[in-house]
Amino acid sequence: MGPVSENHLLRSVAPISSAGWDLLDREARERLLVALAARRLVDFSGPHGWEHSATNLGRTEPIAEAPCPGVTALQRRVLPLAEVRAPFSVTREELRAGDRGAADVDLDALVSAARSIAVAENKAVFHGWPQADIQGITAVTPHPAIARGNDFEEYPSHVAAAVEQLRRCGIGGPYGLALGTDDYTGVIETAEHGGYPLFDHLRKILGGPIVWSPGVHGAVVLSRRGGDFQFESGQDLAIGYDDHDAETVRLYLEESFTFRVATPEAAVALSPAD
Repeated sequence: MGPVSENHLLRSVAPISSAGWDLLDREARERLLVALAARRLVDFSGPHGWEHSATNLGRTEPIAEAPCPGVTALQRRVLPLAEVRAPFSVTREELRAGDRGAADVDLDALVSAARSIAVAENKAVFHGWPQADIQGITAVTPHPAIARGNDFEEYPSHVAAAVEQLRRCGIGGPYGLALGTDDYTGVIETAEHGGYPLFDHLRKILGGPIVWSPGVHGAVVLSRRGGDFQFESGQDLAIGYDDHDAETVRLYLEESFTFRVATPEAAVALSPAD
């Protein structure tokens, strides 16, 4: 979540002071940095701006009929960006309290919106969003999912099996691990025999990051060598103004993005016991 200057967000007409915007942006940034797992594990391109509408796929499809005899025609294929918005509200009294220096401004609605939009992004990348023409990592990988069971002391063996499967396909490392909320909780609460932290063991197997990934079902092991998965950002996440009345200011978190998989075999899913 970087500097914001897009006029379409209408921030300049909102009844919010500069200090109030700083407070809102800072809170959103802190919450999003923790929860935006996908862009920490795949290649990130952008932000390219609000006007950026589609990704060039470098491919074509035939047009059935040309304008006149003697010519043929092809149409370029593109992947359109999706616009995602999570609305929230802040009372004007809480904004005034923030301007006076209050340290306990009620921004629970912003926190909830930040989590929702992070979950939407993570789910689109890892599990797909067909309605937006986004094929997720687990939806296209040719590898069968590895059932992890309920014994988290066995988790390193499942991750190692996933890494070995990638290596057999010629997919090099380092490797990253996206842990859904249940898997993340199970891993951090588990120490192997002798009290050896499970996180340390997993890092040695992977050689790359382990990331809490709300919205992910189970977990995903994927290569971090680069070039396999690309997240393309138009407008990066930003807060915009909708409207207000005497008591409440209605705002939203917004971004535009798409995602594509170049190498489907560069990831393996770990599925829960259910």
